[in-house]
Amino acid sequence: MTQLTQARATGSFGTLIDVATAGRVLILSGAGLSTESGIPDYRGPTGLARRAQPMTYQVFTGSAAARRRYWARSYLGWQHIARAAPNDGHRAVAELSRRGLLTGIITQNVDGLHQAAGALGVTELHGSLHRVICLSCGQRTARTELERRLEAANRGWDARLATVNPDGDAVLDDEATESFQVVDCSACDGVLKPDVVFFGENVPRPRAEACYAMVERSRALVVLGSSLTVMSGFRYVRHAAGLQRPVVIVNQGETRGDGYATATLDAPLGRTLTDLVAALGWPR
Repeated sequence: MTQLTQARATGSFGTLIDVATAGRVLILSGAGLSTESGIPDYRGPTGLARRAQPMTYQVFTGSAAARRRYWARSYLGWQHIARAAPNDGHRAVAELSRRGLLTGIITQNVDGLHQAAGALGVTELHGSLHRVICLSCGQRTARTELERRLEAANRGWDARLATVNPDGDAVLDDEATESFQVVDCSACDGVLKPDVVFFGENVPRPRAEACYAMVERSRALVVLGSSLTVMSGFRYVRHAAGLQRPVVIVNQGETRGDGYATATLDAPLGRTLTDLVAALGWPR
């Protein structure tokens, strides 16, 4: 960081400490929190994923060829997501939750790493890659079960993983995806979809409203690793600011919510959150 950024971060870090100490903090986390676990984000410093076009709900539901492409790429990408482990940032957030300083955690991530770190009260705003849903009968099943079925249907299929996106979609060429065999719902033969909110799809209303209620119950909102480009998360920053709640944003790079923030820190998430836990007087 530049000297100016360091000076600003020092003052903002003090605000973060004050907010955490007072408690009743709501965390809103984004893909930037998981980059240190090896999962790239779409718009942050990890770079490559920003050039990838994410799957949209309309394309997925409207084309069998698009679904084949998605599941072939996701079949490889899931192996990367499933191996990812929580990083220092996830562990620090989990410690804050165990200490009773949080009213909850709203995560835009679909990787399950908050829960793997032991965090309590996690709301998965955009769903989870660890589950699969049938678009016909609504049955939800574990992703591990789908992987077993896909493996059985694609014995001998060989493709090399290139880049993995935050939604578990890998980058493969068309020739590799065309030979991939998709499987349908084991209960009704319906179309299977990862239990995540795709681009172009809305967060279920009850979930969105529950998140608004969490903002209202909280004394402050802390944003971790999100550019807030997508309205599904940005709206909670605007809501908190409208209620005169302090908003602290920790992210590498500018965000859409900076104008609503009480303080911003342009700094690595893992180190910043580990330092926060240490500043509160707890073991690292």
